[in-house]
Amino acid sequence: MVWDRQTKMEYEWKPDEQGLQQILQLLKESQSPDTTIQRTVQQKLEQLNQYPDFNNYLIFVLTKLKSEDEPTRSLSGLILKNNVKAHFQNFPNGVTDFIKSECLNNIGDASPLIRATVGILITTIASKGELQNWPDLLPKLCSLLDSEDYNTCEGAFGALQKICEDSAEILDSDVLDRPLNIMIPKFLQFFKHSSPKIRSHAVACVNQFIISRTQALMLHIDSFIENLFALAGDEEPEVRKNVCRALVMLLEVRMDRLLPHMHNIVEYMLQRTQDQDENVALEACEFWLTLAEQPICKDVLVRHLPKLIPVLVNGMKYSDLDIILLKGDVEEDETIPDSEQDIRPRFHRSRTVAQQHDEDGIEEEDDDDDEIDDDDTISDWNLRKCSAAALDVLANVYRDELLPHILPLLKELLFHHEWVIKESGILVLGAIAEGCMQGMIPYLPELIPHLIQCLSDKKALVRSITCWTLSRYAHWVVSQPPDTYLKPLMTELLKRILDSNKRVQEAACSAFATLEEEACTELVPYLAYILDTLVFAFSKYQHKNLLILYDAIGTLADSVGHHLNKPEYIQMLMPPLIQKWNMLKDEDKDLFPLLECLSSVATALQSGFLPYCEPVYQRCVNLVQKTLAQAMLNNAQPDQYEAPDKDFMIVALDLLSGLAEGLGGNIEQLVARSNILTLMYQCMQDKMPEVRQSSFALLGDLTKACFQHVKPCIADFMPILGTNLNPEFISVCNNATWAIGEISIQMGIEMQPYIPMVLHQLVEIINRPNTPKTLLENTAITIGRLGYVCPQEVAPMLQQFIRPWCTSLRNIRDNEEKDSAFRGICTMISVNPSGVIQDFIFFCDAVASWINPKDDLRDMFCKILHGFKNQVGDENWRRFSDQFPLPLKERLAAFYGV
Repeated sequence: MVWDRQTKMEYEWKPDEQGLQQILQLLKESQSPDTTIQRTVQQKLEQLNQYPDFNNYLIFVLTKLKSEDEPTRSLSGLILKNNVKAHFQNFPNGVTDFIKSECLNNIGDASPLIRATVGILITTIASKGELQNWPDLLPKLCSLLDSEDYNTCEGAFGALQKICEDSAEILDSDVLDRPLNIMIPKFLQFFKHSSPKIRSHAVACVNQFIISRTQALMLHIDSFIENLFALAGDEEPEVRKNVCRALVMLLEVRMDRLLPHMHNIVEYMLQRTQDQDENVALEACEFWLTLAEQPICKDVLVRHLPKLIPVLVNGMKYSDLDIILLKGDVEEDETIPDSEQDIRPRFHRSRTVAQQHDEDGIEEEDDDDDEIDDDDTISDWNLRKCSAAALDVLANVYRDELLPHILPLLKELLFHHEWVIKESGILVLGAIAEGCMQGMIPYLPELIPHLIQCLSDKKALVRSITCWTLSRYAHWVVSQPPDTYLKPLMTELLKRILDSNKRVQEAACSAFATLEEEACTELVPYLAYILDTLVFAFSKYQHKNLLILYDAIGTLADSVGHHLNKPEYIQMLMPPLIQKWNMLKDEDKDLFPLLECLSSVATALQSGFLPYCEPVYQRCVNLVQKTLAQAMLNNAQPDQYEAPDKDFMIVALDLLSGLAEGLGGNIEQLVARSNILTLMYQCMQDKMPEVRQSSFALLGDLTKACFQHVKPCIADFMPILGTNLNPEFISVCNNATWAIGEISIQMGIEMQPYIPMVLHQLVEIINRPNTPKTLLENTAITIGRLGYVCPQEVAPMLQQFIRPWCTSLRNIRDNEEKDSAFRGICTMISVNPSGVIQDFIFFCDAVASWINPKDDLRDMFCKILHGFKNQVGDENWRRFSDQFPLPLKERLAAFYGV
């Protein structure tokens, strides 16, 4: 029975006085502001972890040592929590039991700080898989809720709230015999408790189970909603906040139950959006954002708009606190270096190959660049941003019907003498730009000049928001004669790029990038002037804005293309870029935006980039090689070597693509002298989709630029391309598809053995519902190209893809890719004419989408159309062509004489 005594002794554990003093000394030292002392403390704590009863001391200080001050006791508990997180599975049984019983016995400590610490400790133990191994935890906490003692009830509720937040999923599973069936009805009883803190805990606990539509809550949904309504006017802000949060989530989950009360809920949320407590107002404001995404929004809100719109507009003013936090009264700060934590991590968007369309270049990719994002240094999400976002979505729901409610307010705001009010009016004008554009057009000839004037307002915050709002109307500005608005806007924005305030510089740079995307070659006459400004900004900008400047330069190159390839422009632009390039180390994440920028510049400059290409090419290959090597070490010995940041490799592959695209055949010698194809073979098999995506884009570009170096690897590459035709990874699949098409054009008849590796997947993808447009178009082009080089192999499947093939290619512009694809389809039709019979009208429509095909392609079309007409006879052809829409009929008659 020796063993039994051992456990008993553990339970009656008493600290050794000397050990206790040593630990208290450490806890005191760790509160010192001196970082060197903190570091020594950290090391000592790590050493103490080797003693099995170290954790007993920690729980003892937290729960038993009432003579100590609360911050020290709480700290002891938090260190114990970290140990539980890191080493819990190594705690001896006795220690674990001691900690658990101490927690439950002290959940009602008189100090709110100690109660909260014990609660955090409990939920940490629970989330280490111990809910199963601590069967009496939930029953015990639930029974403590009924305690007469306020501290015990509040402590138990605090712990339960944390457990509900951390372990919601397991609470709602069979693993624990569904405790929520008891817990949720229990929580609902406390909605009417006399203490506001406890009411707030009760609502917060139940709120954890709304989004997951937990069965136990759905059974009591009516009583839950009824109880929420009873709390609507609660005097405690925390309770009101949780009520608002619950209603917002219920909108998504149980709209059916809210609908009968919708009028009252909307009225209530209107009041709460104006709550004195900003946290409550923010939660309430989320309601409008969520409601706007529901189909019923338009009908439900229409009668409330006269009240709602002024409330949202009012919420868009900077609060006094915002202005202090934003240093709104500091006008000039351009010489103050950025602190590193101000710089957000950037995400590189890997290359995706897409087709150009006829509809004035509107891409279907959602650009997030014009999100309402004008004050990113205050806590990221606040009432101002939420109100502006809500107005933005509502403008998209109601379109111009919103204007009667907005315009009278705008007149007042935009010309107001107080800058804070004027600033909010400019934000309103930007927020409604997308949804109300049509209705705003009549007012723009007056408003745009006013905004251009506001760009030189004496308040920096007015200048910065004006940049953003003007960028939201860039599309309209560009559609007008350039001298009217484009030229004055561009002139003023370029001045703002050189503003003495960093926030204004940033806003102007972003706005200018948007203007570049809209204006494209309209900017060519002003290039010298634009480059002058952007290059001057290089010498002026601090760290964070430099990164945005790279983007503005890259976008400029994308927008004006080869017009940038003039010696005087290259002379201005390249030296500062190369200087930065030489300064940055291979490990510096600032390489990302610089590499992206250079990729755009290289593509635009074409042969103009030749003098710079060798060192740039070499470094990219090195970055890929380094990253792959590091990844191999990490795979072999994860504890010895950390995983590399693969973004370095992705951005480098993309820049190599840009070089191949810009330099064309001139890249041949660089490729010949490097091991890039071996590296690509590894990248194409990387676990990370973005790496594969970029390597396939590069494969396609190198195939076009110097196929002689790619050809020897085709037998290795094709099977990998085949396995990546998986539409779950849209962009990977898209780039692989495009590369196969480029390879087939180069291979010609030698493509034959590889057709079986890819054809079935391509036909499957083109017939999939909901496939994104870009992928459909690239798939159609690649099928056409495979059919062009190997008609005998592909034509038998014609009937399975001809209809989606025709519909996906009718909207893309005439270009080389479309040309080769249509030659392929014509060749296949001549091999297998019966494959097209049933869908011939689609073929006719696709042919008619050509503006001016090359002569020999036009002859191919002619031959097929006339062949079909002759085969069916005049009478049948007339009946057939009577189904055509008139424009199609006229076009075929005019172009092809049928």
